[in-house]
Amino acid sequence: MHTFRLLMQEIKAVTSNRKVLIPIIAVLFIPLLYSGMFLWAFWDPYDHLDDLPVAVVNNDKGATFEGEELHIGDDLVDKLKEKKQFDWHFVSQSEGEKGLKEQRYYMLIEIPEDFSKNATTLQDDHPKKLQLIYKPNEGFNFLSAQIGGTAVERIKTEVAKTLTETYAENMFENVKTLADGLTKASDGAKQLHDGLIDAKDGTNRLYDGMNKAQDGSNELYRHLATLAEKSITFTDGLHQAADGSMQVQTGVQTLHDGMKRMVDGQGQLLAGAQQAKEGTVKLALGTNRVLEGMKALDARMPQLLQGSEQLSGGTEKLVTSLAEWQQGATQVQTGATQVTSGLEQLAAQLNTLIAQTSDPAQKAVYEQLKQNVVQLSLGSKRVQGGVAQLNDGAKALQEGAASLSAGAKQLHEGHAALDSGVNELLAGQQQLADGANALVNGQEQLVSGMHTLHEKMQEAKQGTEKLASGGQTLASGLQALANGGDQLQDGTHRLADGAQQLANGMNELTNGTEALQAGMNQLADGSGELADKLKEGAEKASNVKANEDVYNMFAEPVKVKDKKINEVPNYGTGFTPYFLSLGLFVGALLLSIVFPLREPAGVPRSPFQWFFAKFGVLIGVGVLQALLADSVLLFGLDLQVKSVPLFLLFSVVTSITFLSVIQFLVTVFGDPGRFIGIVVLILQLTTSAGTFPLELIPRSLQHFNAWLPMTYSVFGLKAVISSGDFSFMWENVGKLLMFIVVMMAGTMTYFTIQHRRQFTTIVEQASEA
Repeated sequence: MHTFRLLMQEIKAVTSNRKVLIPIIAVLFIPLLYSGMFLWAFWDPYDHLDDLPVAVVNNDKGATFEGEELHIGDDLVDKLKEKKQFDWHFVSQSEGEKGLKEQRYYMLIEIPEDFSKNATTLQDDHPKKLQLIYKPNEGFNFLSAQIGGTAVERIKTEVAKTLTETYAENMFENVKTLADGLTKASDGAKQLHDGLIDAKDGTNRLYDGMNKAQDGSNELYRHLATLAEKSITFTDGLHQAADGSMQVQTGVQTLHDGMKRMVDGQGQLLAGAQQAKEGTVKLALGTNRVLEGMKALDARMPQLLQGSEQLSGGTEKLVTSLAEWQQGATQVQTGATQVTSGLEQLAAQLNTLIAQTSDPAQKAVYEQLKQNVVQLSLGSKRVQGGVAQLNDGAKALQEGAASLSAGAKQLHEGHAALDSGVNELLAGQQQLADGANALVNGQEQLVSGMHTLHEKMQEAKQGTEKLASGGQTLASGLQALANGGDQLQDGTHRLADGAQQLANGMNELTNGTEALQAGMNQLADGSGELADKLKEGAEKASNVKANEDVYNMFAEPVKVKDKKINEVPNYGTGFTPYFLSLGLFVGALLLSIVFPLREPAGVPRSPFQWFFAKFGVLIGVGVLQALLADSVLLFGLDLQVKSVPLFLLFSVVTSITFLSVIQFLVTVFGDPGRFIGIVVLILQLTTSAGTFPLELIPRSLQHFNAWLPMTYSVFGLKAVISSGDFSFMWENVGKLLMFIVVMMAGTMTYFTIQHRRQFTTIVEQASEA
């Protein structure tokens, strides 16, 4: 009774304290949230594959196979449209690549442009396989890439099956064609047999003809030997003619080169004559113009003589006048000097009068008079200087006038001589003009003759070119004829040798006809047997059966029959043991946070009472957690199990196991115990074989599998949900109970130690009272 009293106190402490009660109620739903939400989300993802966007790019250009259009890419697209396996998006290459990068598609399936073309290469020396390019965006979602890879493999299998059926159908059609061909070959073999019988008779006639041909070949050899002897003389003559033609060709070529140089030189001469003609015309025009100028000069010469004579007389008069003017200027200069001297004397006298006069008015008059005298003296000096300059200029002018007078006399004399020379030059210029006109007429005749000569030289050059070309043709022809003669000589010798060989061969052929007769007999017998065998083969080939079942047998010779043991209908059922165990463990871990696992609600009378009070609350919460989660799985997600009661029982045992583990860790170690619980959870998630088989995880982690409780909770739940192996389930229940007992013993030991330390004295005092 005392034991249950402390348990009731613990329950009252929880229910009376909202801060504890509400978190505990929330913790009750943690396993439900973990297992329910995870399993609901991943219950059957393959049932929603038609919502998974996948891009399909069909670049197939088609091909022609045995005269028929082949579009395997289009056929594959049509089949994909019929089977809504994914949310297919049939797009272009650029749109598909863009959508894949922008994560609008999880994967891209590309049908290359040579898809149909490669299907027609089966009978080629190097057949090419059909390729489907599969581009998954694994970074976007790895599992979708794996699912897509499986789907692509199925598509590949279907395409291969279709192609094999097509090839099988064509093969059987070819077998039927072969049967028809064998029938025709059998008929042909029979015709061959009949023909060989006729050929056998012909070999006898051939033998007689060969004897006659042998006699003719001997006669042919004799005539060809005579022809070979005559061909030697004919060939020697041809070689001599060819050598002579080569010499003639050399002379003609030399003549042609000389004529070409003459034509080029005559062309240059003609150009020079043309230039000379133009020069003479210009010379005649110039001489005529000079003659006209000379005549005009001769007409002006009298006026020029008269002017020069007048110029000479005027310059003499100028010299006389300048001499007279120079004398007057000298007298003026002398008078100006005397005036200047008188004025200076007058100024000196006025200075004396100014000094002697005391009357201011008189003195002012003298001052004014003195200033006037000074100004006159300055003007007189300027006149004196100007006259001196004029006198110097007059001297220079007189000297120039004398020189001009002498020059004018010489000019007059020169004009007289010029007049005489102009008359003589005029007569010579007239003769020069007459000669220039005659030169122009002669140059025109020369140019005309040069033109005629140039035309004749061109005709002669063309003639030498034709002569050289004809000589070359003649030499080439004679050389070719000589070579032909050599070939004729060689051919006649070879023909003679061939005739000899023909005669020898005719002998051998005659002997061979005898062997041919024997072979024809054997060939006739063999052709009959060939016709019989071909007929038999045609009958067997015609009996070959070909229908859709046979084609399907070739395309899919092996069919895998799927016989599942302990079938799991969907992902959710398969993952329930893993996620339910995870949710119950997390619930136990969170319960240790909201419910005090050490502090008692009252004073425990014994360690067992303390342990029972705490463990009793945990059992109640653990049972409720398990039943809530199981209810949602069974009735909410329609989880199918082999036994509902055993499923509920095993879930409760699992929940109590995890609670005992957490109670021990947190009670003994406190907060570090919770951290250890998290580490244990992580190890269980990786080593419990709830997702991948144990053998697929690293070996270093496999050792933890047998030492952690979630391993056995997953095994037991798999047995009760999928396999129905209840004996294996009870085996795992026993192992979980071992964990419970060990954890309870550890917790009980801790409470015993702590009870001695904290409550022994209190309990003894209460008993004495």
